Amino acid sequence: MIRRLLGIGTLLVMFSGCTSSAQQSPLPVTEDLDLPRFMGKWYVIANIPTVFERDAYAATEEYRWLGEQKVATTFRYRKGSLDAEWREMNPTAFVDEQRPGVWKMQFVWPFKADYRVMYVDDAYTVAIVGREKRDYVWLMARSPQMDAAALDASIERIAQAGYDITQLRMIPHPGAPEVAAQ
Repeated sequence: MIRRLLGIGTLLVMFSGCTSSAQQSPLPVTEDLDLPRFMGKWYVIANIPTVFERDAYAATEEYRWLGEQKVATTFRYRKGSLDAEWREMNPTAFVDEQRPGVWKMQFVWPFKADYRVMYVDDAYTVAIVGREKRDYVWLMARSPQMDAAALDASIERIAQAGYDITQLRMIPHPGAPEVAAQ
């Protein structure tokens, strides 16, 4: 029951404000996303958080290809501190067959939320995922920390996509130095 309520709450947050009147250019999307390379574990380095992520620590996102344009997703995090109990969400992603960087995340049937892979570096070690509404964004890496140049370039890419980077929150990870968003 609690898991269902969390899922419904996530959907309400993700779908709130759907009637925005501001017109923005389309969000950039990685058109040639190599799905097998994208699968696996990613560390959430920074984000503009949903209500459930506002106090997340050690957050990770893991993707596993299920076939038939579906991806099993496991979002794990600790709430409030690095020592807190693990929490987990398990939405299913539905990948657009023609545009593999465009996904729909389903937390609770039948609702699906917008999820777009905006950027992946050539080595598939840094990724940025956002939403067309520019309300949430996730900067992820294959390790729990990024070098300063890659972090700065990623934050600049997020800003250029139309996000308010003052809303970015750096996610603490064990052993990673504290870095403030710029």
